[in-house]
Amino acid sequence: MTQDGFQADQIDTSRPHPARIYDYLLGGKDNYEVDREAGDELVTAAPEARIGVRANRAFMQRAVRHVVGAGIRQILDLGTGLPTSPNVHEIAQEVAPEVSVAYIDNDPIVYTHGNALLGRTGATSIVLGDVRDPRAVLDHPDVRKVIDFDRPVALLLVALLHFVTEEENPRQIVATLRDALPAGSCLVLSHATGDFADRSGAQAVYNKATATMNLRDRAGVEAFFDGFELIEPGLVQVPYWRPEGTPPPRSEEIGFYGGVGFKTA
Repeated sequence: MTQDGFQADQIDTSRPHPARIYDYLLGGKDNYEVDREAGDELVTAAPEARIGVRANRAFMQRAVRHVVGAGIRQILDLGTGLPTSPNVHEIAQEVAPEVSVAYIDNDPIVYTHGNALLGRTGATSIVLGDVRDPRAVLDHPDVRKVIDFDRPVALLLVALLHFVTEEENPRQIVATLRDALPAGSCLVLSHATGDFADRSGAQAVYNKATATMNLRDRAGVEAFFDGFELIEPGLVQVPYWRPEGTPPPRSEEIGFYGGVGFKTA
């Protein structure tokens, strides 16, 4: 497995990494000076960036609680990022303790921290893998150890696909993952967009990172739900997906779409 041209067992700390920038913006400590500098540049270019990543994470938490409440007991979380409590398994297992979770990320630092901090049990595993090779993810023995693809699965692609270029065919990636899931499974997805403000400055920050940012409009994001039936309120800015309180300030500027869809056949 490679990450932008270097072997996965090598950790590149010379360039900012999206997972570590995200960790910094969430207030985490698992990042380097280069990531903090990039995060500060991002906030300068898009002042609502910190609010946006926190709103995105809150969306993920609400969506996980919803799908587990709807009966799903298995979660495949691709691009999980650095552990930030409450993690997906903590949120899910608070609703139903028997939920199993497979975490996948292509950053060796995420993998290392996940092994150390996630408190793995037989129901939780973390895998070094890349969404750009979905078949390898699906077939990985540590995924298969906790995920039974004969039973419904919640597929999480949260703030991930905007780091996949059109040349890497993200729609085919999602289709491969979708086709491995049985009916009753669901997709929880969020994605960055430039629909609500100019995001060229933010893109420039990621152009210097280990993964570029590929913004997509509403139609482009909704296309990832092909084969899934979106539930209410459909594909919306993340603060407006089933909010549990008053949306945060500047919500109308937050450049993340989010939605949940169920596979009916």
